[in-house]
Amino acid sequence: MKGLYLVEPVVAMYAFSTYLTYPLVLQYVYRRLWKQLTNSSYPISDNTSTCASANASDHDNHTFYFQEVQEQASLFSLYSQILSAAPSLLVTLLLVAYSDRAGRKVAIVLPLVGTLLYTLSLLLVSYFELNVYLLVGASLLSALFGGLGTFLGGCFAYVADLSGGGGRRMTLRIAGLDMMIGLLSGVAALSTGYFLEAAGFEGPFLTSAACQCLVLLYAIFVLEETVTRSDVDPDGDGGQAAVWHTFSAIYRMFARAGAKRRTLLVLLVLIFTSFSFAAVGSLSLMVLYELNEPLCWTEILIGYGAALSTTVFLFSFAGVAAFTYCGTSQLLVVLLGILSLATGMTMVAFSKTTLMIFLARVPMLLSIMPFSVLRSMMSKILSKSEQGALFALLSFAEVLTSNVSAAVFNTAYAATVAWYPGFVFLLGAGLCAIPIALLGVVCATGLNVDGEDQAAAAAAAAAAKCEHEEARPQADEDAPQDCSDRDPLIK
Repeated sequence: MKGLYLVEPVVAMYAFSTYLTYPLVLQYVYRRLWKQLTNSSYPISDNTSTCASANASDHDNHTFYFQEVQEQASLFSLYSQILSAAPSLLVTLLLVAYSDRAGRKVAIVLPLVGTLLYTLSLLLVSYFELNVYLLVGASLLSALFGGLGTFLGGCFAYVADLSGGGGRRMTLRIAGLDMMIGLLSGVAALSTGYFLEAAGFEGPFLTSAACQCLVLLYAIFVLEETVTRSDVDPDGDGGQAAVWHTFSAIYRMFARAGAKRRTLLVLLVLIFTSFSFAAVGSLSLMVLYELNEPLCWTEILIGYGAALSTTVFLFSFAGVAAFTYCGTSQLLVVLLGILSLATGMTMVAFSKTTLMIFLARVPMLLSIMPFSVLRSMMSKILSKSEQGALFALLSFAEVLTSNVSAAVFNTAYAATVAWYPGFVFLLGAGLCAIPIALLGVVCATGLNVDGEDQAAAAAAAAAAKCEHEEARPQADEDAPQDCSDRDPLIK
């Protein structure tokens, strides 16, 4: 049976199955820690706030317990991030870059296996009430298969292969993947609260594992490969040579580019990384902030909040499509997205009611745009044979910044939750000044990003041709090879 060149179903099912459990993991840990620290069951209320379950006479003790559990849950999240960071970084860099030679599916299938193992661990810990810190070990095991960064890197490289012409098509397809992640994760998050009430934690964990089995079968047996070994690795290099190629591909991506294109690429990577640090670090603490006083949200409200975040992905996709159709400068689109996040985080920092925390999501409706646009901008100035190296670098940067930002923001939250829980969101908004400053550098240096598509495509084609000629054995060793002009973007 002929396979399909549709990676979107893989992304959709992965997002749904992952985010069916993601909001519940922290809630499950939160309730287990509450039981350990207070020797009592977690207060569950039919009201919109669990704070209402406390009697006025016990309010001081109740507040103390909330702060103690908040700190312990934040540190648990920190331990999971730190222990899984190193293997996830290494595997991401290896697999996504090596997919230029071994095929994109290697960077898609292995993370699916790791995610399935982690979800099964959640199910076992929950069902048998095992030690909650076993989940830290499960995170480490999942990281050995690459994790989310590897999966997304492989999927974005897959889409870049199919959109070799670049331009609007590539931008929209990459933005479409981002939208699909947000849409399906929102649908999953909306159902988690009701699922938890009806079937406990085991129900959604089991459903998630079943969905991950289905998507794994699709990725292995239905999804068609976009890179064939006969084109890029006809002799089947050994493992050591493959690893060397993986690391050297990223170096060559910069080394053989002209000065102008190299400078532009470095600046775009720095903008992407700094914005990711601010966004991931602050947004990762939303659930903890909503569980804390004075909000004290129930699982139903947490599901509504996560589902409402879906509109951010939808509006960001619509924004990218509209701005791309109108020919708006891509740098301006990135700037609007960064300002959108900074404004929303500032509002969250001062939100003390349920209405305000919902309204704070409105300014963030365009905050996902920079990720899609920056990926597309960088992909368009490189050849097809360099897409794996590019997205390996971006995935590596994302995993690194997400882990470092999680460590920084969780530490800051644990230290400030007693006197001002919203401090971390102000920190995230303030850090948005870094990518904005880097955007100013791009404009000040006169790098015309929007007008270089054709020249970049010519440079990519020339680089790919030379790479193919160098990889092919020469019948006549004395035959001349002229690949000196690899970068027609720079004269």
